[in-house]
Amino acid sequence: MAYQITSQCISCDLCLSACPTNAIKIVDDQRWIDPELCTNCVGSIYTVPQCKAGCPTCNGCVKQPSDYWEGWFANYNRVLAKLTNKQDYWERWFDTYSQTFSEQLQKRQRQVAA
Repeated sequence: MAYQITSQCISCDLCLSACPTNAIKIVDDQRWIDPELCTNCVGSIYTVPQCKAGCPTCNGCVKQPSDYWEGWFANYNRVLAKLTNKQDYWERWFDTYSQTFSEQLQKRQRQVAA
């Protein structure tokens, strides 16, 4: 199966009407993609899988890796992207803190000099 519905799904059911092969099923109020019917929209008029394109959460329907290493690198790249964003956050925090500290130090030095 190339795509799966994740826990990010908000049960809006937009994917049900968007799927050209009707591969998305609901069983016990859980949505899932039937691998026998899913074609990943290959060979259709669509250039991207419609379940992914129509998902309002953007993470409700994700590509399922076809092998172990593909999944491993997908997780690695996802985690690396999060760490990189956090690094930017801490760099911005440090810059802001340093600027504020510098301004307070200059203000204090002017008070002492006066």
